[in-house]
Amino acid sequence: MRCICCHTDTDIHTVPTPQFNNFLLLHLIAKMSALTGISHLSSITGISGDSTNNAPAQALEQIPRASDDGVDFLQSIGSDDYKFLMFPDHLVTTSDTGKELGELTVTIEPVKHHEQECFLIHANSHGAIDGVPCGTSITSYVSKKLDTLEQQHHEYVKLENHPLDRKTFIVKQEDGYIVNKVITQGEDIQRSTQAYRFEDMKGFISEGSNLLLQRLFVKKGVPEDCTLISLDSESNLCKTSYKPLEERKQIVLSEDLIVIGVERTINSLSDLPTTWQSYFTKDGHLSNRVQVGSPVTMRLARVPTPVEDEEEPPKPTFDKKELVWEEDMQTYSKFLDGKDELKGDHLVYIKNHPDLKSILADFLQFLLLRKPKDTIACAADYFSSFSTRMHNTGPYMSSAVPTPFPMSRTTSQIEKITQKT
Repeated sequence: MRCICCHTDTDIHTVPTPQFNNFLLLHLIAKMSALTGISHLSSITGISGDSTNNAPAQALEQIPRASDDGVDFLQSIGSDDYKFLMFPDHLVTTSDTGKELGELTVTIEPVKHHEQECFLIHANSHGAIDGVPCGTSITSYVSKKLDTLEQQHHEYVKLENHPLDRKTFIVKQEDGYIVNKVITQGEDIQRSTQAYRFEDMKGFISEGSNLLLQRLFVKKGVPEDCTLISLDSESNLCKTSYKPLEERKQIVLSEDLIVIGVERTINSLSDLPTTWQSYFTKDGHLSNRVQVGSPVTMRLARVPTPVEDEEEPPKPTFDKKELVWEEDMQTYSKFLDGKDELKGDHLVYIKNHPDLKSILADFLQFLLLRKPKDTIACAADYFSSFSTRMHNTGPYMSSAVPTPFPMSRTTSQIEKITQKT
């Protein structure tokens, strides 16, 4: 094994001392950081015992602040900016000698999380360094303003007799963020919890949201002074700066690609700054990624299918036309069906109420005999006798009451009878 610190060859199977195990672990962590793009494992050695620790809050004077340009960029992101950024990425990891060490896959897709529309970002990087399996995976739910709703980050190094495993959980709650860590080194387990207020997390970018943010940088450009907030290896808030890199040419399977670069630097409070340089095709596909100072490189194995940023065709417009339903076959057919249905319903009602014909026949005869000028008033007077709400005065009391229908009592036949007597 060639050590990246002293550039000497060492047989990892011939020195089984604990001191060498820690040295080897640090060596693997340094390489793994470049392989996965994450530097969180750099501070997890020296664990002893199973313990739980509520880490103290970061001092106010140490809490970093995001730049105005960075915050304004996050606020300017709209739904249309994500329209052509939902696609997978696949890169292979190689050493400085060209040996393939592993692979990196990234997928981003729109989903709903707790009834909120957001993006599910999943990144998985795994491989073997000097024959030791290691890797990391990230599952993150990110809002349309790149707020991290929930993230699970798992890292591991399967060193013989000295395995290392770290899990970090970030959850957004009503009053702030909670960061839980579980670190397992052999049989030793360490747990810790940290809480952050929303006002201290303004401009926070997690590892998951960073993958989507860099695609947006390719589409919209990197602001002049873009400084945001991230978590370092101790889960403390720290500044993360972004700056654009000059375009360059990258050869993939004898095909020339023009790629755009974005440099990301994490300025940890407890460790040296760590810088990654990532290059993207013009449509946002990750084409190359390297940690500055590391011999490990991630690059495309084949040219991805380009994402075409096509404008949606305008919706067709149709002139409004007057509908003549008698001429429309479908509408007229519905009318006939409804007419027959209504007619049948009425016939059934008449059949079930035979007294209806008698009432109508009596009323019609009453009209023909009286021949009133106001048929509506006559109908009201006639049918009022059937009402249970009106007071019944009796026939003798009503004989002296002037009738509203004077002509009804002076028919021609009555006049003739009167004259003869």
